[in-house]
Amino acid sequence: MRKNSYINVEIDQLTNSIINVISGDVFETEFHIVRKKEIDKKHWLFDWEYEIADKKNEVYKMTIKENSKVIQGLLSIQARDGHVFINLVENAKFNRGKKKMYLGVGGNMFAFACKRSVELGYDGFVGFDAKTSLMFYYHTTLGAQRAIGNRMFIDNVASAKLRLQYFKTE
Repeated sequence: MRKNSYINVEIDQLTNSIINVISGDVFETEFHIVRKKEIDKKHWLFDWEYEIADKKNEVYKMTIKENSKVIQGLLSIQARDGHVFINLVENAKFNRGKKKMYLGVGGNMFAFACKRSVELGYDGFVGFDAKTSLMFYYHTTLGAQRAIGNRMFIDNVASAKLRLQYFKTE
């Protein structure tokens, strides 16, 4: 069962793909459906097996194109009425905190959710439930707006900006 459905991922920087903190090198990313056997539970805060088991969810791993074996982040989304809903998003352990390896992982995953929304015919609209303390943060970093309670959404305009930031070919 999902312990906490509030989104609590750092958007450290909106980048062009992801950037190595030490070298400054930029790496293109790709997203693929993740399989349960690819996830080592000890490296993740959340129960990703639960997300994968729920057949309504699409659960993706984000990797660097040149290194598809190392998962940079995980994202669980669900197609809902007129939008994509982000159930859960998490940076890999080595991409959290002050000693993180890459910048831009969180933003990249939100941008992918926006891209997936367009692919599903929802014009880029994305919803999610944010921790109260992070609502203003998501407004300023992602352009997300408050709907009601802790529910936030990224509209088609903010979605287009995120998609263009990370997916230049759109």
